[in-house]
Amino acid sequence: MAKNIQLWDLWYPKAGATGVPFARGRLDATEVLFVHAPPEYLTVEVRSDKGSLLAKGKDLKQTGDFPMAQLRRAGKRVTRNDRFPTEADIGSLVILPGGEVGTLRGWWNAADGSEWRWQVELYNHR
Repeated sequence: MAKNIQLWDLWYPKAGATGVPFARGRLDATEVLFVHAPPEYLTVEVRSDKGSLLAKGKDLKQTGDFPMAQLRRAGKRVTRNDRFPTEADIGSLVILPGGEVGTLRGWWNAADGSEWRWQVELYNHR
């Protein structure tokens, strides 16, 4: 049985005439995707493996000063919530600048947000 694959295309829309690419990842279908080191604004398109537009979020503004943002797909819309991951988020997918996608395996942050430590697992196959 074939897996349901999605393409998550993230752009920084405030540079140049039409923006610049930030990350583009091909991953198993998901409703939630964390972004590491996101810019202040993101435009996000989620497409099927065949290229059909499934959902979009335009000019999603940073909601807080955090090293991670959670993107959530709800129907045809993508929303953004900048925050630290919690224990409940372990196992979630994370996209890195450039587009590599991994699985969040561990997260810790100081209560005052001054430092954090995390682990991500990257896996590929041919």
